[in-house]
Amino acid sequence: MEKKHKSGFVNIVGNPNVGKSTLMNRLVGERISIITSKAQTTRHRIMGIVNTEDMQIVYSDTPGVLQPNYKLQESMLNFSESALDDADVLLYVTDVVETIDKNESFLQEVKKENCPVLLLINKIDLTDQAKLEALVQEWKEILPSAEIIPVSALTNFNIDYVKHRVEELMPESPPYFEKDALTDKPARFFVTEIIREKILLYYQKEIPYAVEVVVELFKEDAEMIHIKSVIICERDSQKGILIGHRGQALKKVGAMARKDIERFFEKKVFLEMFVKVEKDWRNRDNMLRKFGYRLE
Repeated sequence: MEKKHKSGFVNIVGNPNVGKSTLMNRLVGERISIITSKAQTTRHRIMGIVNTEDMQIVYSDTPGVLQPNYKLQESMLNFSESALDDADVLLYVTDVVETIDKNESFLQEVKKENCPVLLLINKIDLTDQAKLEALVQEWKEILPSAEIIPVSALTNFNIDYVKHRVEELMPESPPYFEKDALTDKPARFFVTEIIREKILLYYQKEIPYAVEVVVELFKEDAEMIHIKSVIICERDSQKGILIGHRGQALKKVGAMARKDIERFFEKKVFLEMFVKVEKDWRNRDNMLRKFGYRLE
């Protein structure tokens, strides 16, 4: 008897810095979501697609849920909330560090979900058995219909079990994407994410959150990819910091980004980087739409 095909959307939600992107990369098996120790790293909803002969699982990483202070953050919240609308399985990620009542309003929305909810308590390598058991009990009272799974995305603990449960919960359906697809995002998107990750790692304070990266040229031939990218910031003082003394800061970030882009595409890369000021871009509708953010 022929095996029926299963497909579905598995959406990963939760507060900032609980390890959603690390988890996403473990589940997909590719370095799709950028990972740093800083909060608010993921700004868009990023899909990673896992294909087998009789199954297609579309994992979706979302920005950390937060109370927005400017329009960019409102758009990030829109991406997170949209993930509640179309999930076949919802992965609500928390950890052993954050307080349970953080972002109560979003949690109330999760409670209303009709689809299966797997509540993943991440970073269990940072606690002991007694504290973990108490935390599980607390979460059982808050989300009684959720299946609670302690995990460590960093050490890969229980990740195979999460994959197994997701596979079991997938509905019968034809595939939503081509069977060789890895993501719904184009190559340029991953270039911008890698560059932005290096900016998050290299610069301090407000700088990483005040920048956006745009790829103006992505030209690939048999031997090499030629990329021209522009780092958008909000003020002239930020531009000076990004470039650094005699351009050294920008060169350093460019060298780090180029290595990872070459690793990602498995090809030599020629990377040009420039810095441009667009005043207050995080609060300007036209700029946010241009950069692919949802404002409705």
